[in-house]
Amino acid sequence: MPVDQYSDPFEEQLAVALREAGGAFDSPTALAAAGRARGDRMRLRRRTAIAGGAASLALVGVGGALLAPWGGKPAAGPSSVAASGSAKQAAFSADDVVRTLKKLLPEGKFTESEARGTNEDLPPLAVGVFDDGKGEGSVSVGLARIPANGGEITPSTAVMPCPDGEQTGLDSCKTELLSDGSAITVYQGYEYPDRREDTKAWGADLVTPAGHHVSVIEWNAAAEKGKPVTRPEPPLTTGQLKTLAAASEWRRIADAIPGEEKKPVSPSGSSARPAEMAGWLILRKLALLLPKDLDRVRNGSQETGYGYFVVDDGKGASLVQVNVQPNMSDVAGSLYGSGAETLPDGTRVSVKQGPGEKGGAGVVMWTVDTLRKDGLRVVVSAFNAAEQDKAATRAKPALTIEQLRAVALSPRWTATED
Repeated sequence: MPVDQYSDPFEEQLAVALREAGGAFDSPTALAAAGRARGDRMRLRRRTAIAGGAASLALVGVGGALLAPWGGKPAAGPSSVAASGSAKQAAFSADDVVRTLKKLLPEGKFTESEARGTNEDLPPLAVGVFDDGKGEGSVSVGLARIPANGGEITPSTAVMPCPDGEQTGLDSCKTELLSDGSAITVYQGYEYPDRREDTKAWGADLVTPAGHHVSVIEWNAAAEKGKPVTRPEPPLTTGQLKTLAAASEWRRIADAIPGEEKKPVSPSGSSARPAEMAGWLILRKLALLLPKDLDRVRNGSQETGYGYFVVDDGKGASLVQVNVQPNMSDVAGSLYGSGAETLPDGTRVSVKQGPGEKGGAGVVMWTVDTLRKDGLRVVVSAFNAAEQDKAATRAKPALTIEQLRAVALSPRWTATED
């Protein structure tokens, strides 16, 4: 979970992690199975950590017919027009998103449980229970736009990558480029990577060259957690998952997501308030910075600001988490005191080693907290346990202070590319 040992604005901003969906957009349980920030975490954010350690997916190949839905009537059009009055700003309501999902699903009954449209605080989402006559299964579709940041979107690097190695917690995972340049990852995993329950979580994650992000997840139970298994496998096959994620209707809806308001520009021409880093990008950067000899057990993230990996060097599982926040210069005085180091470029560095704070027996937490001159704060922590609130699984964290320092100070955090 995000660091919480400080009672300051940084902590408040990171408290949003407590709302991350019970476990999924970071392909997220299947892929990451664990951000394990419990509670009512938003489902879309959970996608990055989806079932079973797959959050680092790649994409599965889809045939040329992928963009065609199973058939049926065209998806509903936008239900309203945004305040600007521009046709390009047409909004889709939560009902529109649900109707679209119903029309794209195979024959069966769909009962809505949660939905959002394009003009809400969080990205569009449709979640419900689908029954094709063979048992109920939960199905969730989340939509987002990936900002180009002045350059082109590279789907193959923006899509969730399949985990490296054999210990992925997944039965299958494949990433593939489609004929239109989109990348799609399709995976089959489990809600709980240790398989303490038989709940399976399968999904597809798609990113287009234009920045549309579609994440589909399904379970073989009426809910991702807390409901008994109702069928041997989720209702949609991997082929149907690919077709559903690649349907052109989702791109139309994603295009209607309001763009971020233009940031005020400083006299030097740079943005005065840098945007928060997306969780999927934090995961991508962290994956490249971790020592190569560590087995990546699972991973996850929230929508912005936070990502984690559970790694194992053969001596036990160890949680490694990163918090990234811009515009934190105002906390320098309170967080980086006389014991902090100041590097030649002005970066402040604080190192802390102490007990964990989530109640896990014997858990220790090692943290390297850095603040660059431009206000970017990168905090990297490692634990001697897979989860902070569980007992320690090893004597020390898998990463040394020197390795944590190298991760926190890496220029990758300020680079526009991975």
